[in-house]
Amino acid sequence: MDNFINIVNLIYLASAILFIVGLKNLSSPSTAVRGNLLAATGMLIAIIVTLLNQKIITYEIIIIGIILGALIGTITAVKVPMTAMPQFVASLNGFGGGASTLVASSALISIINQNQDPTYYFSISTIFSVIIGSVTFFGSILAFGKLQGLISEKPILFFGRHVIIILLIIITITLGILVILNPSNLIFLCILIASAGILGLLLVIPIGGADMPVVISLLNSYSGLAAAATGFVLENNLLIISGSLVGAAGLILTNLMCKAMNRSLKNVLFGGLGAVATTQDDSAEDVYEGKVKSSSSEEIALLLDSANRVIIVPGYGMAVAQAQHAIRELSNILESKNINVDYAIHPVAGRMPGHMNVLLADADIPYEKLKEMDEINPQFKETDVVIIIGANDVVNPVANESNDPSNPIAGMPILEVTEAQVIVVIKRSLSPGFAGIPNPLFAADNTLMLFADAKQAALDLTTSMKNL
Repeated sequence: MDNFINIVNLIYLASAILFIVGLKNLSSPSTAVRGNLLAATGMLIAIIVTLLNQKIITYEIIIIGIILGALIGTITAVKVPMTAMPQFVASLNGFGGGASTLVASSALISIINQNQDPTYYFSISTIFSVIIGSVTFFGSILAFGKLQGLISEKPILFFGRHVIIILLIIITITLGILVILNPSNLIFLCILIASAGILGLLLVIPIGGADMPVVISLLNSYSGLAAAATGFVLENNLLIISGSLVGAAGLILTNLMCKAMNRSLKNVLFGGLGAVATTQDDSAEDVYEGKVKSSSSEEIALLLDSANRVIIVPGYGMAVAQAQHAIRELSNILESKNINVDYAIHPVAGRMPGHMNVLLADADIPYEKLKEMDEINPQFKETDVVIIIGANDVVNPVANESNDPSNPIAGMPILEVTEAQVIVVIKRSLSPGFAGIPNPLFAADNTLMLFADAKQAALDLTTSMKNL
C-alpha cells in the first residue's frame, strides 16, 4: 500500500511539473497552445490516478458526469462567441468556487455521518474552502450578470455598504468559528455558505463595467485559493499545488492590471471600499456639439495610402463586430503598399485580461506586431495615422487631464494616440465606453470619425484601398 501511495505522489509530482511548465508556456502566444496541451495532459493524468487511488467501487455516476461535462464543454466551446468570452470565463470561475464549496461541505458531512469528530486541521481547511468558494461562486454570478447586460454595468453604490460589508465579514468569520467548534450542527454550515455568498455579491456589486477585467482576474485567483483549501481538506497534494498556482497567478495578474488602470488592489479586493459615485464635469453635448468631423472610407483610404506608419488600436467594438479577420485583411493591403503597421494593446482593452491578444491571434496576426502600452506610446509621435477600432476609455485624454477622484478613469494610463498626426475612430456612435463618460478625443482637431460597424468599416477601407 505504501508503495502504491508513493507511486501516486510521484505521478502527482509529474502532473504538477506539467502544470508549471504549461503555465510558463502560456506567457507567450507562440507557445500558448503547447502550454494548454501540457497542462491538460497533466490534469488528465491526475484525474485518472485519483480515480484509481480512491478505490471507487462504482463509476456509473462519475462516467455520466464525465460525458455530460464533455458535451457541455464541447458545445460551449463551439457556440460561445468571442464577445461572450469574458462572461464565460466569469462563469468558469464561479463553477470552480462552487465545486470547492460542495466538495469541502460533502467531506465534512461525510465525517459527521460516520459519527467521527473532524480534526481542527480538517475543519479549518473546510471553512476556508467554503468561505472562499462561496464568495467566488456568488461574486462570479454577479460579474456574469454585469457582463451579459442582465444587471447594470455601472457601480451600484448604496448608503452604509461599507458598514454592511464589514459586519458580514465579522459574521462570516464568527460562523466559521462556530462550525469548527460544533461541526455536527450543519445549520451553522448552511448559514455560513449563505453569509459568504451575500458577501461575494456585495464585494462585486459596487464595481463598474470599466473594472470588470480586474474583477475577472481576481475571481480567478479566488477560485484557485478555494481549490487549494479543498486540497487540504482531501489531503490531495496536487490539488493544493494547482490551486496555489492559479491563486498566485491570478493575484499577480490582478495587481498588474490594477497598476495599468491606476486602481488600488486594496480597493478591488474589498469591493470598492472608498468608491464614490461618478460624476461628469461636461455633458456629451458640450464635448461633441459642432466639433465632431465625420468622414468616409474613401477619404480615409487616401490618407492611409500616403502614410508611412499606421498604428491600429483595437477595443471591445472590434470584439462585438468580430472584425479581427477584416482588420487583418486591411493590414495586409497596407503592408503590400510598404506601410508599416503595428497594433497598440492596452492591458485592459476589452472585458478580460488579454482579450485583444486572443482576438488578434485568432486572425493569425503576428505576435511581434502587438505592442504593449509602454513600448508603443513613444512611437505615436512618429505615426501618420492611428486607427481606433471600438476603443474608448483606454484612449480617453480625460484620464490625464482630470484630478477629480469621482472620475472613473482619472489617472489611468492610456494610449497616447493624440500625439499622432491623424486619428481615425471607427465607432457606431458617440456612445460612451464602460466608464460612462464622453471622450474629447472624438472632437479633437486631428480626429476623423467613421461611423460604422467595425467589420464593415474595415472591409470598406480595404475595398477603397484596392481601388486606389
